[in-house]
Order: sequence, then C-alpha cells, then structure tokens
Amino acid sequence: MKKPRLILDAHLDISMNAMEFNRDQRLSLEEIRRSELLSSEAHPHRAKNTVCFPELRRGRIGIIVATQIARYSPRFHKLPGWRSPEQAWAQTQGQLAYYRVMEELGELKQLRTREELAAHAKLWQEADDVQKESLPIGFLLSLEGADSILSWKHLEKSRADGLVALGPVHYGPGIYGHGTDDCGPLTPKGRELLREMERLGMILDVTHLCDESFADALSRFGGPVWASHHNCRALADWNRQLSDSQIRQLVERGAVIGMAVDAIMMVHNWQFLQSRPSDFNLRIEKICEHIDHICQIAGNARHVGIGSDLDGGFGTEQTPMDLNSIADITCLQGLLEGRGYSPADIEGIFAANFLNFLSRHLP
Repeated sequence: MKKPRLILDAHLDISMNAMEFNRDQRLSLEEIRRSELLSSEAHPHRAKNTVCFPELRRGRIGIIVATQIARYSPRFHKLPGWRSPEQAWAQTQGQLAYYRVMEELGELKQLRTREELAAHAKLWQEADDVQKESLPIGFLLSLEGADSILSWKHLEKSRADGLVALGPVHYGPGIYGHGTDDCGPLTPKGRELLREMERLGMILDVTHLCDESFADALSRFGGPVWASHHNCRALADWNRQLSDSQIRQLVERGAVIGMAVDAIMMVHNWQFLQSRPSDFNLRIEKICEHIDHICQIAGNARHVGIGSDLDGGFGTEQTPMDLNSIADITCLQGLLEGRGYSPADIEGIFAANFLNFLSRHLP
C-alpha cells in the first residue's frame, strides 16, 4: 500500500497553542522548541511541542478539526479558566481571529460545506510531495466546552462563523453539564443547548462528557454524534475514556471515534505529572490496540479515525517514545498492515471514515 495521501485529525488545539502558549505555528518544531528553552514559564510541555504547520504538511495531515476552547472557572474553582463566561467568549473570539489571520496568509482554509470538504480532500490527495508544501491546511471549527456560549444568539453567531461541532463540557462541572472527573446529568440549560444545536444542524461531540451527562445527551439529541478524541476505558481505566457500552451506543448512532495519542489516555495507571512513557515502554503501536478494540465491538473498521489531541496541554513528556512529531502518526500504516487491516480499512482510519461522516452531515 502506498503512503497515505491525506490524514484527517479530528482534534487539534491550534489556536490555544498560538494564543495561550505563544507558539507561531508557521515555524518549524525546532524553532518553536528553541524559543521555549528560553522561556521562564514552568509548564512541563514547554520545548516539547509536536505540532506546527510544516509538520502537518510533512505528514499530509491536510484536514483538521481545529478547536476554540475557554472554560469558565469562578472563584475557588479547582480548574484553570476565565472568571466570567463573558471573558471566555472573548477568548474564543480571539482564537477565531487567529484562524482568520492564518487564512489570510494562506496557511489555513476553513471548510464549511460538504462541497468545500470534498474539493479540499481532492486537492490534497492529488498533490505531490512538492505541491503539498504550499497547500493550505483545511480546518473545520469545533468548540471544546460550551461555557463561552452566553446565549442562543451567541450560538447562532458561532454557527454562522462556521462552527461545525460542539462538546458541551470539558473537565469538571460546567454551565451545561458535567465532564471528566465529575458526575451528574446535563443541566437544564445543557438540555436546551442540545435542542438549539439540533435546530442549527450541529454535531454533538461527546468527548469529555461524564457517564451521566453522556447518557443524558444521547437520549435527548437526535442529530449527528461523534467522539473527536476518545480512547477505550478497557485499555486505559479512567472515566475520561469510553466504556464498551458507550462505544456500542456510538456505533449504533453511526459515530466515528478519533484515537488520541496522549499517553494518559493509552495505558492503565498513568500518573499525571509523574509517569514517563519509558515507564510503560509506550510506543505508537499501543494505539492499534485501541483501534482493534473498537473494531471488534463494531464488527468493522468504519467507526475509527484519528483525533490525536497532540499539544493539547502536553508535549513529548506525555506521548509515545517513538513520537516526536505529529507526522509520525503515518507509521500507523505499517503497524495496521501488520495486524491484517486492508488498504480500505487503513484509508478509512486515516481520513475516509470522518470524511464520509462529514459528507453526510455538513450543509
């Protein structure tokens, strides 16, 4: 099988890295890392980034789902965030402005419709290795955590700006429901949010919903559903991951689940800020076990994709030992071939499964 002509990554925090971590995504990995060696900030992921526009192009990751993210964290909240939902809204608008500037420079191209998606996929699939270096990276806009949605008029504005998918909550409690490491159903306002999303034709991203909010959301939402960056609880025992029952429900809804290449989501017993990839001899191949697990439950390979979450607040200190760059995801091709996956299966996992999903549900 030839190397993949196109990879779709369903979850990358591009604007968060630019706006909060001050990374110029046009630079090379080494240039970004060198600049951060001089930083006085004590974040463990500094100088350990894996994502930038040159590396996306090198790996032929020509389409991404790019996020906006801003949590509301009132006084004495345990998680970092903004002190008011209005500040959170302003932050997401700043992130949107970053994407717009990158579009003006030809680095990115927003994809809003199925026709735009198909045309951009074709552009990348037909480009040779020289041509791809000057192609824009296509992006679909997603909101991770809805705390910044101040009203339904703000949701309508976001939809008009091209927001395709929305996850109601992130970690902990939120305005609209309960997320990772929390418990409880959606709030009344969260249930109303789902009705508005369905009216506007948006995709529900169930990633980060706690078990109760997950069940509540699936029982109430009649529109399209996916899990943009979510691995298997059977292989990484944490409520952040999907149980087998949840995977079955998503398969029944026609969802695609994006595999995250984050060590804490790949193995049992990872201790945040303490464990190292070498403690588990962790390599990229481990994600194949998560892919296998979902495919066995589904009975086919049509419900798995890539949602790497790379540079999502972590760097190479929390990735497989053989992953230095997001472009290294391409090694999954040989690993999956070795496990008996067909060329069509592998093309589906790299891009076609999410492309087919989006072709059914975009305007």
